Amino acid sequence: MTQSPDTPAAQITRPQSGPFQLGDRVQLTGPKGRKNTITLIADGEFHSHRGVIAHAAIVGLPDASVIENSSGEEYLAIRPLLADYVMSMPRGAAIVYPKDAAQIVSLGDIFPGATVVEAGVGSGALTLNLLRAIGPEGRLASFERREEFAEIASANISGFLGHDPANWSVTVGDLQDELEARFAEGEVDRVVLDMLAPWECVPAVARALKPGGVVICYVATATQLSRTAEELRRSGLFTHPQSSETMVRGWHVEGLAVRPDHRMVAHTGFLITARRLAPGVVLPELKRRASKGDFSEEDVAAWTPDLIGERPKSEKILRKNLRQAREISERARDRAEDPTLD
Repeated sequence: MTQSPDTPAAQITRPQSGPFQLGDRVQLTGPKGRKNTITLIADGEFHSHRGVIAHAAIVGLPDASVIENSSGEEYLAIRPLLADYVMSMPRGAAIVYPKDAAQIVSLGDIFPGATVVEAGVGSGALTLNLLRAIGPEGRLASFERREEFAEIASANISGFLGHDPANWSVTVGDLQDELEARFAEGEVDRVVLDMLAPWECVPAVARALKPGGVVICYVATATQLSRTAEELRRSGLFTHPQSSETMVRGWHVEGLAVRPDHRMVAHTGFLITARRLAPGVVLPELKRRASKGDFSEEDVAAWTPDLIGERPKSEKILRKNLRQAREISERARDRAEDPTLD
């Protein structure tokens, strides 16, 4: 699932400015702040219970314009940011929220030109952020166990960019089984693991990473966090892991009415990072009490998606979301190939 070689590698982002044209994604914000994201198509219409907006009425308007629907209600029409896009795109697996994606790019030190490995790809939200961070000279290799998730992610990525980026590939399979065949020892700069059992990948990740390279793991529960940290320590191949979580609380600011929002994006996951040691290096021990407990089969059972509160999507919903993602992708591709397309 890679881009054809005749597409420029440097083209990894779609235009984000200029008048709206057919094929563009547009975010419409109504009077009560409700947001709807649409793709402009010929003869298309946006319907709400209060009126209709013809897509043709939006085409040609500058970005961030205000337009009235058929009943006179005003809507702000604006191109969605990457954060907006990932929150509204069709999903296979749960997405990495923008607050966590930003931390992964920062704490993982994902830099332009880096060679990065990602597992798993989910719905493609983190993948899009990683592609932006590495730039056209970087290389991103994603691994995903489930083929349907890989297909939805691929469609979402081309739907946002308008094409398949040449510097990205996705492999269906287990990272620990596939990584050695894809990368030589010490070839990878960064590894990002968003998966149920990242501790299973520690040996394969250690082999692929350069000395000083970063592994960063995104896990949902405290037991996963503990297991991953202890496995990194036990391997003797990494620095002592650092753990954190990010919570974002918005504020209502209107005149002197300044207060925290009633709702906030609190816990979504933990991040744990460590650096690859040089071959043969033994890390000085920190003065801490060693862990005495091992992990039982009951502990492992507690890390399944069902028991951590994640509701797996049915095959019917996955097929529907895949069709929707492909439609968005095809329109974006057509628009990128022919800007004058009606």
